Amino acid sequence: MWLRTSCNLRFTAGGPTPFILMLRPRSGAQQWVARETYILTPSVPVVEFTDAYGNLCQRLIAPPGEFSIRTSADVMTADTLDVAPGAPFDEVRNLPDSVLTYLLPSRYCESDRFVDMAREIVAGAAPGYDQVACITDWIRREVRFNSASIHDHMAATEVNQRREGVCRDLAHLGIALCRALSIPARMVAGYLHGLSPMDMHAWFEAHVGGRWYTFDATQDGPRAGRVVVAYGHDAANVAIFTQFGPALTSNEMRVEVELLEAAPA
Repeated sequence: MWLRTSCNLRFTAGGPTPFILMLRPRSGAQQWVARETYILTPSVPVVEFTDAYGNLCQRLIAPPGEFSIRTSADVMTADTLDVAPGAPFDEVRNLPDSVLTYLLPSRYCESDRFVDMAREIVAGAAPGYDQVACITDWIRREVRFNSASIHDHMAATEVNQRREGVCRDLAHLGIALCRALSIPARMVAGYLHGLSPMDMHAWFEAHVGGRWYTFDATQDGPRAGRVVVAYGHDAANVAIFTQFGPALTSNEMRVEVELLEAAPA
């Protein structure tokens, strides 16, 4: 399917403000970026780099006063989400070097604290994909997805205690439980067509059966229409903007995802 994504950000800064932005999706095995726009008002110099996770990042200094960022991309993505019940557990000794890092505890995913809980949740499930599916189903049942949650920046242990959170929080818990079973898992940030209320979205991927698969406890089941913007260990690595220095006096974000009837001309 073809999707048109857009993200419009507006800030008011009290002084020159350094930013790192992460707003450009990149083409890969699961998506093709056919066209994109990236408009800064007022226009300022930008330096782009690729971070340790392969994400496209932009560095700039916003001037004092109002500053806006408008992005849009036309992306071809999969019509269906790949699922693989029964896909086997990947022995750690056989994992690619680039995947090993996603076995480690991280700032928001304290996997070393979830070993016993994870084993209990997946009891009776075949090692691999079926275990991750069990974890996702458990989170869907036991943790309330609340897009208006007032609790910010929760780690997996806090999400487990409060049993509610936004999409990012549910993903943190899923990642921590997977890593506790020696299943590599990573955070994904991007767009989801049909999400309500519309916003940037987060989910996680687990590496089983020799590849990455998508899991999202905020949805009733496997759902396509996704555009990936960033990967990382957890939310600390996938923020669409990071601001340094003077505090922002105001900001606004508007996200849209449109299904295109045909490929863009």
